[in-house]
Order: sequence, then C-alpha cells, then structure tokens
Amino acid sequence: MSEHSSGVGQRGPSHRWTEFGVGVFCILFGVITIIGSMKAGAGWGADGPKSGFFPFYIGIIIVLASCVNCIQLLMEPDDGQLFADWGQLRQVLSVFVPTTIYCLSIPYLGIYVASVILITLFMKWLGKYPWTTTAAVALGTPLAVYLFFEKWFLIPLPKGPLEELLGL
Repeated sequence: MSEHSSGVGQRGPSHRWTEFGVGVFCILFGVITIIGSMKAGAGWGADGPKSGFFPFYIGIIIVLASCVNCIQLLMEPDDGQLFADWGQLRQVLSVFVPTTIYCLSIPYLGIYVASVILITLFMKWLGKYPWTTTAAVALGTPLAVYLFFEKWFLIPLPKGPLEELLGL
C-alpha cells in the first residue's frame, strides 16, 4: 500500500474527513438559516408569504442535502486519500485569514482604510512588490472605488472614523 492509501504518515487532512467537516458546517448553516427565518416569520400571512418563508425552505433543503451527503460518506469505505498537504492549506489560509479579518474590520475602520491595509499586506507580503508600486495601488484602488461609487453613482459605502474625520 502507498503512504496515502494506508492513511499512515499523511501530510495533511484526509479527503473523507474534510468532506464530512464541510457537510457538518453546511448543516449548521442550514439550521442557522431556519432559526433566523422563523424569527422573521416563515409562514404565510394575509398578504402572502412572510419574509422568512423562502429562506426557511432553503434552510431545510440545505440541512437535508447535507445530511444525505454525510450519511453517504460514512457508509462508504475510507480510501485514505489525502485532501491537501499542510503546505497547500497554509497557502489557502494565508489568503483566507487576512480576507476574513478585512471583512470583519470594515464596520470599524470603514471600507477604504481596511482596503488600503489589505492591499498593502497582500502586495508586500504575498506579492513582494516594491513600496512605490504597493503605495500607488493600495491608495489608488480605494480612491477609484470612492469616486466611482460615492461620487458618480451616489452609492454610500461603509465609512470608519478616518473618513468621518475627513468629511467623506
């Protein structure tokens, strides 16, 4: 048997348990969707469906489909295939973690400041670009987004303390 098929000495998580983890995550997502839609009203009112009607049934479909996937996965024999090695997962996380922090920081920093930080981080850390190129892109992109959305189309985007201070 090869190293991957025996499951011994794997260099990362197995394909089976990664799929199972995604299935459980989808079940939890579906349950949260169902609970939220019930709070919003998942029934039928006098004037038609309430606001949670459609999300409620989508949540049920997500839960049922994910349960079927998890059950099928557990009924099949484990072939011990490797999903990805830890080096590959580190590369994915090097993009996923900063992007998640970016999304979580937007309500506090505003989209423009958060974008400058994210673009600078990616260009210097992952792309290894020189500071002049990094500064031009990191400042120019949020400026272009500001002009495009806020000035031309009059669509306000989330602002933080710096934008409020500048009166943007």
